[in-house]
Amino acid sequence: MTIRKIVEHPNPVLEMKCETVTQFDKPLKTLVKDMFETMYDAEGVGLAAPQIGIPKQIAVVDVGDEKGQIVLINPVVTSSNGSQTGPEGCLSFPGLFGEVERPFDVTVKAQDENGKYFTIKANDFLARALLHEIDHLHGILFTSKVIAYYENEEMER
Repeated sequence: MTIRKIVEHPNPVLEMKCETVTQFDKPLKTLVKDMFETMYDAEGVGLAAPQIGIPKQIAVVDVGDEKGQIVLINPVVTSSNGSQTGPEGCLSFPGLFGEVERPFDVTVKAQDENGKYFTIKANDFLARALLHEIDHLHGILFTSKVIAYYENEEMER
């Protein structure tokens, strides 16, 4: 496994609409493993392929709960409900944090690294993480949704 370089803003790949994945092969499985390793190394809870310079609809999430590692390929949000507002950061914007409003409950249909379809229901922090990564796959950055930015000292408390 390889730790990949994380692309930082203002790299244009971060604002591209990503391509649908059509090949579910060994290189894809290797990429997914590399993405998890890169995310853990950077102490993140999610990573999207464009964040390592690859404009494909692939994201990984692990918020440290019972759901464990989640691979999202070609994800589609099929429903969302409620509202929550909370802090977000992004590995492509080191040191930048802001308050973002997102749905509290979400249902996502996606494929895993083998091409198998699945549906995941999530709420609260996991819903926030899934939506943040799915936004990346459509070229949407969390900074476009920030209500208020935090000073670094506020986030460290």
